Amino acid sequence: MRVVIAEDLMLLRDGLTRLLEAFDFDVVEAVDNGPALLPALLRHRPDVAIIDVRLPPTQTDEGLKAAIAARAEIPGLPVLVLSQHVEPLYARELLTDHVGGVGYLLKERVSDVEQFVSTVQQVASGGTAFDPEVVAQMMARREPLGGLTTREHEVLRHIAEGRSNAAIAARLFITEKVVSKHINNIFAKLGMPPSDDDNRRVMAVLMYLDAGPA
Repeated sequence: MRVVIAEDLMLLRDGLTRLLEAFDFDVVEAVDNGPALLPALLRHRPDVAIIDVRLPPTQTDEGLKAAIAARAEIPGLPVLVLSQHVEPLYARELLTDHVGGVGYLLKERVSDVEQFVSTVQQVASGGTAFDPEVVAQMMARREPLGGLTTREHEVLRHIAEGRSNAAIAARLFITEKVVSKHINNIFAKLGMPPSDDDNRRVMAVLMYLDAGPA
């Protein structure tokens, strides 16, 4: 799996490279600034890009802008954002095209190596993986969609965090069959009929997180 990394802190950049390579990822390029990121993404067209939002020279949203520009050129390019702080606005920006894998993690989560690697794989495969803190803040600022029940909210929150049906069942102390029932109800309430062309799981998460403000 080919990866492009954008991180200006040398120790973290090198650490991410070594960690991913230890798990058989191919880090094709690691850059430390915004202007170098977009050309790297367009040149390599990686399976997943791991990007810090704030990069030189402005240390504002250079990484985010490059990721959005790259996704315009490469529809569905999987992007995993790493951030020092919870910034829901940046997470929302990644959801504008509703296509491809997207993730948003706090940098502190990298210390959980197994979970971090799993998250990279989840995003690369077209899934979503949002940090629980990001999900909590974004959901707190949105009105429920389609009259979802409290339990359906909980299920959708766990889906947004990248959990499987089995993991959700374990967290909520219910059976996988009940989880599947809740998920089907969510799809129905969000107007998502069965389709071979669309990943309804991803679309439901993106629709929910990108809903209008409360």
